[in-house]
Amino acid sequence: MARKVMTDIDVKKKAVKLVVAHIRKKIDREFEGQEYVLAWLEEIDELLLKDEFNKAEYMEMRKNFNDAIERTLDIEMRSKFRDSWYSLGKALDKKVKKV
Repeated sequence: MARKVMTDIDVKKKAVKLVVAHIRKKIDREFEGQEYVLAWLEEIDELLLKDEFNKAEYMEMRKNFNDAIERTLDIEMRSKFRDSWYSLGKALDKKVKKV
């Protein structure tokens, strides 16, 4: 079976999926503002289902995640999400490793 050649888009999408999975793991209890983060997770899941990759849409989702973080009143959760927000930005900059 032939291996698929990974493109920069494939790498970015895979990295974003990984960040989203980590965000889900961080939600281990209820907190004030949780509904905004959960709504954002639903939106990013819909975006990840699309075959095409429009970086502008993902950057807009990153901006929306920042808005959800700002609406989170729990300081501990806000800090955790802020780390993920940074990781999401790094995921969007990923490229295929050169051999």
